[in-house]
Amino acid sequence: MHADPSAPRVWLVPTPVGNLGDLTFRAVEVLRGADAVACEDTRHTGALLAHLGIRRPLVRLDAHTMHRAAQVLERHPRLAYVSDAGTPGISDPGAELVRAAVQADIPVEVLPGATAFVPALVLSGLPSARFTFEGFLPRTGRERRERLAAIAARAETTALYESPHRLGATLSELAEVCGPERAASVTRELSKRFEETARGSLSDLAARFAGGVRGEIVVVVSGRPAGDLLPGEVETDHAALARAWAAEGRSAREIRALLIAQGLRKNDAYALALQVTQPPGSSPTPEAFS
Repeated sequence: MHADPSAPRVWLVPTPVGNLGDLTFRAVEVLRGADAVACEDTRHTGALLAHLGIRRPLVRLDAHTMHRAAQVLERHPRLAYVSDAGTPGISDPGAELVRAAVQADIPVEVLPGATAFVPALVLSGLPSARFTFEGFLPRTGRERRERLAAIAARAETTALYESPHRLGATLSELAEVCGPERAASVTRELSKRFEETARGSLSDLAARFAGGVRGEIVVVVSGRPAGDLLPGEVETDHAALARAWAAEGRSAREIRALLIAQGLRKNDAYALALQVTQPPGSSPTPEAFS
């Protein structure tokens, strides 16, 4: 990427989520050539470097020490950064290091490599053309409730990380807000000896993992099927609403916008707005929306 091999830069280097054979040749070259390797846990990363036969200075840069990023970049202008597992910058402080490098006008390279949620998404067998990655959910409080409600309401698949001891409780909460029959999967120990992907309904998975489990966890939840109601949700009578708005004298254009805001698809809102604002027996006139 840069003509001068000695120029300052930051590399974000993915490390294996399990099998050490998943480390790329380029990742090894970067780790060998860096002035230092910054990481979340020096013991964990030190063991990885020892396995690779690499001896480089180690610098701790985690959530508690990332405020020192500017000083670290000044001391080690060619810095490689790794998380404990996977691609840095995903659910770890790596993104803060990128911002510090950008502010210091230091080029950043992100190497392609291992991450946990993409293989788990594919293994789930659920639709993956569009998805949302939630990372780790808040442990408690209003923000957690809001995030769970958003997962329940969205149409695309959701992937999230969870700790082993909270897995059962999170699956139970998801079953409560999404409905017990919503399809989901749980993948753990990716690329390791005891790799497992369990698929089924949220209620079945909550019962299966109620006692906890070991390993790194990725939960994948299917999107809300079209027309499905969430627990406690009352179906909206769009036709009745449209007739009431028409009786108030609202225009077809206004009614269409209101119906779309109520969650009705654009084409259906268009047709219903025309239906309630045109005289009986007349042909629809799209000019009503101009």
